Amino acid sequence: MSTILIKNCTIVPMEKSITDSGPLYFAGDIAIEGNLIKAVGTVDEKFQAETVIDGSNLVALPGFVNAHTHAAMTIFRSYADDLPLMTWLQEKIWPAEDKLTEDDVYWGSKLCVLEMLLSGTTTFADMYSFMPAVAKVVEETGVRACLSRGLIGVGPTAELGLQEGEELVKNWHGKANGRITTMLGPHAPYTCPPDYLAKVMELAKKYQVGMHIHVAETIGEFNDIKKQYGKTPVGHLDSLGLFDYPVLAAHCVHLTDEDIDVLSAKGVSVAHNPESNMKLASGIAPVVKMLNKGVNVALGTDGASSNNNLDMLEEMRSAALLHKAAGDPTVICSYQALEMATKNGAKALGLEDKVGMLKPGMLADLILIDFDKPHLYPKHDILAHLVYAAQSSDIDTVIVDGKILVRSGNALTIDVKETCEQVQKIAERIVGSQGSR
Repeated sequence: MSTILIKNCTIVPMEKSITDSGPLYFAGDIAIEGNLIKAVGTVDEKFQAETVIDGSNLVALPGFVNAHTHAAMTIFRSYADDLPLMTWLQEKIWPAEDKLTEDDVYWGSKLCVLEMLLSGTTTFADMYSFMPAVAKVVEETGVRACLSRGLIGVGPTAELGLQEGEELVKNWHGKANGRITTMLGPHAPYTCPPDYLAKVMELAKKYQVGMHIHVAETIGEFNDIKKQYGKTPVGHLDSLGLFDYPVLAAHCVHLTDEDIDVLSAKGVSVAHNPESNMKLASGIAPVVKMLNKGVNVALGTDGASSNNNLDMLEEMRSAALLHKAAGDPTVICSYQALEMATKNGAKALGLEDKVGMLKPGMLADLILIDFDKPHLYPKHDILAHLVYAAQSSDIDTVIVDGKILVRSGNALTIDVKETCEQVQKIAERIVGSQGSR
């Protein structure tokens, strides 16, 4: 059994609430045995480690959880930018996606995982097609993921999508030493009619898995669903019984106060994607209201084609600043932003008893950030620095399931050059060397 000892680091365990007494970070050591955290703070002197990491000037915290993305869309990064969501989807992205092969998704997902690991993300929730290829990437690279096959209930692939979604759950849930979990992925209420969602819910009940779905992302969707069904998107899905299952709802930008009450009462987790929402002009989600009502709000980057990166440090900063801009500088404090990026994300994926905090018995998914950088001096407040000043290039070490995947800023399980070259070739084949508008 492998063992790791991180000595003399600053530890941000994310175990406490902001209202709890006592320090939110402290100096100490971390012991890892196998894939579990054995001790945090004080480590028994008898603990013998195969690998010892000098944590001087390093800050340890749980790895980031990217609660909503579309991994292989790295292939379309900076293609068809500066367009409204539906124009972007219908005229650019969906036609390009029709050309994708399973091998394309494999390499696009590998580039995504590479970028995420180098920027401190240890777990991600993905919704896309050719998901066995994504599962293979997760298995090979050592990252952790919750995977769902995106399901479109209108059009010729509706039934095939259900079959593939079921096969993903059957074949991959719990695989890769438990690093892979699965959900079902109905795309959105405007692409999945009620009878189709009923079939998805039957599968969710059969396999005891949750659902990952886009909800109320744009005002157009909000108005269209209300016109078609006489209810808001949240009200519509609630009336169908969808929220009687574990649900990870992406975006939730356009909500009424009643919608927020429903999300809270039904225990729906929300993946807030501030940068994607800003870039596509989808609006500003009422995150402060949701948090005040007890809704579990996590953070996601969305796909690299609408962000255009997968950097959770940036996403935390954007989330904190965006909501302050409404007029209250006290909302989304740095610790709340960190909660959204770590333990709230773990809860959204049904992994709250496994990852998202640093404490004995939890899985050893953690990152070390190098604080010996000019932009991180003076060290007045470690939490504020993490959210408002740290950069992805500050990530020194990434550990997932007790294995070191990034050390001194270098990826250990992915060939960087090969991955970048493969994705470049795929992008040129599909959309041309310069893309198109």
